[in-house]
Amino acid sequence: MILITFEKEYLTTIIEQFKHFKERAEKGIEQLSEMDLHWKSNEESNSIAIIIKHLSGNMHSRWVDFLTADGEKAYRNRDLEFVDRNESKKHLMQIWEDGWKLLFHTIGNLNGEDLNRKVTLRGKSISVLQAIQTEVVHISYHLGQILYIGKQIKGKEWIILSIPKNK
Repeated sequence: MILITFEKEYLTTIIEQFKHFKERAEKGIEQLSEMDLHWKSNEESNSIAIIIKHLSGNMHSRWVDFLTADGEKAYRNRDLEFVDRNESKKHLMQIWEDGWKLLFHTIGNLNGEDLNRKVTLRGKSISVLQAIQTEVVHISYHLGQILYIGKQIKGKEWIILSIPKNK
């Protein structure tokens, strides 16, 4: 009988959860045109394009040299992530994919003992477990925004990605 530790189970579960987030967002994004990705309800709102750029920038900062360098890298220009430069859908999906590859590679190479190790995020020492949970919350928050904006744009044409009403 193979004994599965809590730590190994957690890492397996978290990778599956991130895959679910990614897939759900992509199914929403697929329903949208390039122009839709840049739609904003007002000047203070973020478009889906901006959210994609922000998540990609976040993943490139957090998951490069995860165990050895601060998760807020000096090379990151976070403010530029919130400027819509009318990037193509192809480009947006490429930076999206690149960010996810970093996340999956880094978490996939962690082992159970790593969860208690300390990493640095914005100068603060936190556990690897806390860093992963911070990313779960951050990505799920923005996933909800992506799907909400998409549904606003498509209205009745939006294909529900969870359980439809009355089902």
